[in-house]
Amino acid sequence: MADLAFAPTPEKRPDLSQPQHAYVRMVRQKRVYGANLLGGFLLLLATGFHVAETRNAGDFLSGLPMLGAFPSEVLSEGWANRANVPGLALHFIPSLIETLNIAAVSTLLGGICAALLALLSTRGLAPFPRLIPVFRRTMDALRALPDVVIALVLIYVLGGGPIPAVMAIAIHTSGALGKLFSEAAENADLKPVEGLASTGARWGQRIWLGILPQVAPNWASYLLMRFEINVRVSAILGFVGQGGIGADMKVAMQWGQGKYDEVVAIFLILFFTIVVIDRSSDWLRTRLTKGAHHG
Repeated sequence: MADLAFAPTPEKRPDLSQPQHAYVRMVRQKRVYGANLLGGFLLLLATGFHVAETRNAGDFLSGLPMLGAFPSEVLSEGWANRANVPGLALHFIPSLIETLNIAAVSTLLGGICAALLALLSTRGLAPFPRLIPVFRRTMDALRALPDVVIALVLIYVLGGGPIPAVMAIAIHTSGALGKLFSEAAENADLKPVEGLASTGARWGQRIWLGILPQVAPNWASYLLMRFEINVRVSAILGFVGQGGIGADMKVAMQWGQGKYDEVVAIFLILFFTIVVIDRSSDWLRTRLTKGAHHG
C-alpha cells in the first residue's frame, strides 16, 4: 500500500529517528503545495481579468473613481430628505412582510423536501440503498441550480408574483439543506435504530424515534441559518419581478433622482430586519445546540 502520510505520492517514509528533519520536510512540502495553488489562482485571476477587460465596454481601472458616484448620490438625496424616511419606511412594511412570507414558506417547503431526500440518501437509514446515488445526485442538481435562474424560468411559465419566488427558493433550499441534513444523519448513532428494528418497528417509526431526536437540534440550526439566507434571496428576486420589497427597490432605483429617499428607506428597514433575524436565529441556534449538549 502506498504511504501517504507525508506526501500525496508514494515514497519512502521519512526517518522518524530525526523528527526535526521530518517536520522540516513536511513544512517545506506544504509550502510548495500552497505556493503552487496560490500561483495557479493568481494566474486564473489575471487571465480572467484580461478576458473581462477585452469584453468590457470601458476600462475597469479608469472607471474605479466612479464606483462611489451612485452611492454618494443616493445618500446625499436621502440625507437631504431624511425627514421623509421614517414615513416611507412604514409605507414599505407590507412589502417587507411579503418578502418575509416568501422566505418563510420557501424555507419550510424546502426543509421538508430536504429532510425526505436526506433520509433516502443516508447510508444505513435509506429504505432503498440501491437508490442512494440517485437521491444524492438529485440533491446535487437542485443545489447547483441558482435561485435566480430557476425564478426566471418559472416567471416565463407562471408569470410574475410570489409563487415563482417561493418555488425557486424552495427548490434550491431542498438541495442545499438536503446535503447538510444527510451529513448530520450519517453521524447519528444507529444503535437506537437497531434496537427499534429488533422489536419490529417500521422504517418511519425507526426514523421518528431513533434518528430525529438526535439530529433535530442540528437540523433546526441549519433551517434557521437557511431562513436568513432566503430572506436576502427573496429580496434579490424582487429585482426580477418576484414581488416583495425587492420589487419596490427596483422601481425606486429605476425612477432615479427624486426617489432615492425611498431607496434609503427600503435599504434601512431591510438592513435592520436582516440584523434582527440574524441575531434572533443565532440565539436560537445556540440554545438548541447547547441545550442538546447539556441534555
